[in-house]
Amino acid sequence: MSLSEEQNASTVRRPHIEPGRLFIDGEWREADAKGRRDVIDPSTGQVLTTVAEADAADLDAAVAAARKAFDESGWAQLPGRERARILNRVGDIIRRRADELVATESANVGKPVSLCRVVDVATAAEEYEYCAALAQTIEGSTRQIPIPSHAYTRREPLGVVGAITPFNFPLILSSSKIAPALAAGNTVVHKPAEDTPLSALLMAEILAEAGVPNGVLNVVTGSGTVVGEALLRHPGIDKVAFTGSTKIGRHAAAVAGEALKPVTMELGGNAAHIVFEDADLEKAIGAAIKGFVFNTGQFCMGGPRLLVHSSLYEAVVGALARAVPGVPVGDPFDPATVIGPMAGERHLAKVEEYVRIAKEEGGRIVAGGERLDLDGGYYYKPTVIADLGNDSRAVQEEIFGPVLTVQSFDTEDEAVAMTNSTPYGLASGLQTSDLARAHRVAAKLQAGIVWVNDWAMLDPAIPFGGVKQSGFGREYGPEALEAYTKVKSVVVSLA
Repeated sequence: MSLSEEQNASTVRRPHIEPGRLFIDGEWREADAKGRRDVIDPSTGQVLTTVAEADAADLDAAVAAARKAFDESGWAQLPGRERARILNRVGDIIRRRADELVATESANVGKPVSLCRVVDVATAAEEYEYCAALAQTIEGSTRQIPIPSHAYTRREPLGVVGAITPFNFPLILSSSKIAPALAAGNTVVHKPAEDTPLSALLMAEILAEAGVPNGVLNVVTGSGTVVGEALLRHPGIDKVAFTGSTKIGRHAAAVAGEALKPVTMELGGNAAHIVFEDADLEKAIGAAIKGFVFNTGQFCMGGPRLLVHSSLYEAVVGALARAVPGVPVGDPFDPATVIGPMAGERHLAKVEEYVRIAKEEGGRIVAGGERLDLDGGYYYKPTVIADLGNDSRAVQEEIFGPVLTVQSFDTEDEAVAMTNSTPYGLASGLQTSDLARAHRVAAKLQAGIVWVNDWAMLDPAIPFGGVKQSGFGREYGPEALEAYTKVKSVVVSLA
């Protein structure tokens, strides 16, 4: 997932970002209420820019534009190959404007620029390109039935999709909804996270440049309680695609369910990473560190729980104690930085509270465990906590920060039971040199994706999503495109 060598070598500087407006029906406009919301740079705690604070009337206008575009623009009627050409242009423009996207996403979310380029921006480009290919494969099938008839099925777009995306991966998790929705012929109203909306506005500009017709994509910034709630309840929205916390997702699914709207829910996670006694220890420790520090731990498919066979437990804890303090933490615009700031003060406070709870529950802090005072930003040292019981809140609940808990186990069955013991089921992983064990354990783990001998191996062709309280539905892969279509059967009498 790399961009060109020339782009990788370029230096990304902190951007000057103009105040953002709403993007509705192909036009930039102020919110009807004329409100503004500050957007904070998490590396300094200072105001980066402002964006429009929309209200329900603005959401109405966006939905009306999307409905008109669906009914009149011809987007849904375009051959898949024509939609594919436009989506491929989106990918091309993302690559051409990579520096701009990296700077915007890094400044808004606190992502290190080196990772933002090769993960967030590259993945967004690849998602549009992958969905462009899928757009050309939408098809039905003929069915042989005893009735004298010609019977076949059609896959058709759903209509207007309401996309609600979170703060931690704004570019990737908006692309994972918008790209398949557009590939299938739908139109979209996007409500980005109120704290991190800037790449959504930049992507609206990029899609318009690529030739996406007016009204096909609309971006409305504002609070979840006002704009998000209005989107969920709007009768003009035909499907809701949501990524966020389990608590809010439960509410979103209930509201959508009242109107019998189809939903995709990608919710919280608390994945376990199992290290068996036959694992390659050096690789396992490297994967474990990557699994909990990536994106400053603000990763729903991160690996915040490390389960280690008792024969290796103290060796692994000691290795983590030595290695984790050396992971570079600092300015996201420094190419050497691996861990940037938390995305906001409330996220930082939540991590502090869970570490306090873990200490009270008998956890042993072997690395980190405190804030890092740096430039007024929301930094927290990568933290490793050993010796917690499996019923600990720090083990059972989603911390969503750079914190790793380490527990021991004795048997394979015990490791599986511990992994499956939380309410979540988004991701899991294991380290082993035994191929039979890898397949055997993977089949038993209650998760939407299982990684073996590494962590966070993701690609637009591989579906991901949750079970249990981690949600339902899948993003990525052909499964995502199917979620933005409905099947119609046609039976023509030949009697």
